[in-house]
Amino acid sequence: MKNNHTVIIGGGIVGATLALKLAQAKRPVTLVDAIPERSAEFWSDKLAQRDARVYALSLASINLLKEIGVWQKIAQSQRKADYSQMQVWQLNGIGELLFGESSDADTPPSTILGSMVEPAVIEHALWQGLQQHDVSNYLTVISGHKVVAMDWLGAQQGYNVTLDDGRAIKAMLVVGADGRGSFVRKQAAIELDTLDYKQTAICCAIQTDKPHQATARQAMLPTGTLALLPLADITEEDKANPQHWQSVVWTLPRNKALALVEESPRFIADQLAAASTYELGAINKIESIASFPLAAQQAQSYVADNLVLIGDAAHGVHPLAGQGLNLGMLDVRALCEQLEHDYVRSGSRLWGSNQTLRTYERLRRPHNSLMMHSFSALNWLFAGELAQTRPIQQIRNEGMSAVSKIKPLMRLFARQASGV
Repeated sequence: MKNNHTVIIGGGIVGATLALKLAQAKRPVTLVDAIPERSAEFWSDKLAQRDARVYALSLASINLLKEIGVWQKIAQSQRKADYSQMQVWQLNGIGELLFGESSDADTPPSTILGSMVEPAVIEHALWQGLQQHDVSNYLTVISGHKVVAMDWLGAQQGYNVTLDDGRAIKAMLVVGADGRGSFVRKQAAIELDTLDYKQTAICCAIQTDKPHQATARQAMLPTGTLALLPLADITEEDKANPQHWQSVVWTLPRNKALALVEESPRFIADQLAAASTYELGAINKIESIASFPLAAQQAQSYVADNLVLIGDAAHGVHPLAGQGLNLGMLDVRALCEQLEHDYVRSGSRLWGSNQTLRTYERLRRPHNSLMMHSFSALNWLFAGELAQTRPIQQIRNEGMSAVSKIKPLMRLFARQASGV
């Protein structure tokens, strides 16, 4: 196998985005994905179904996907739901935050804050990009195999990476993009800081009486956050009566969530509509009900000799602001820019040097830490017994009411959410 500058372990959205960006820059890269290769027929079947989950892509993430030619494919598929407003409110309290433009169902927004896209839609567009001929000289994709060993050969040689079929890959730089349970992180003996929220999120897709009007909604409830996020219209019936499908992420105390998912779909729909105080009316249909436990985590270091972590391998945050994937995409941009900068400056000699990787870590780890702790603080401020005491309620009420009246601050928050 040809010698590579970089081997990326983990073929999810973040890992595949990095692989495509490096290959387009004509930097040799191998992408190792444990999932078997997926055919055009697989994608056709997968995309025929509505996914209850969406990623809230910020403008920064969208711009990165545009640069590598992936966003154009997503836009052509019409499987995205742009949003021009974010509405945040709390139950039994005063104050509401509304970011972005006003819009109605008949008037498309002139500017967007971001776009809701199903995971499979992004993955399919990336898969198409990885198949393109113009990157084939620089990109090797290995699907359906796991890494079983990583041997460091020294700073001048990098790693020898062994796969489960005995193949070996030599690379100057190993990138761990293999998720929260990262094999790469464990092999590098990088410790992990974790925070269990003792909450579980219920995820589903719902069809509501009222249209979403290109608005991402989030109710801050005593039991946790309830997000109602626009979903793309995929059937002819949807398109004839648009903007009535939402993706739901409903955070609840763990025991309550696990008990609720055992109930009938109709019961869950009724409970959900009541919890949202019928913000979008009654729920007519509910699909794809699932649940997952919530925890935050961060690697104590993002780098080691000839090795770097990105995305969920480096950090995982509470989903209340929908920023998990966006933080990973910012990792990709920062890492690519720093690798390229130092490679050119060194006269094409240094790739993935300790100085390069440490600079990447200084750029990304403080920002990710701030986001993780901010989301934890918001969760604490609204959910749980202490959050329901009168002093905390008064602080929340007065704070939200005051912030909503400061238009420059509201515009700043909207820019921060967009990532640009």
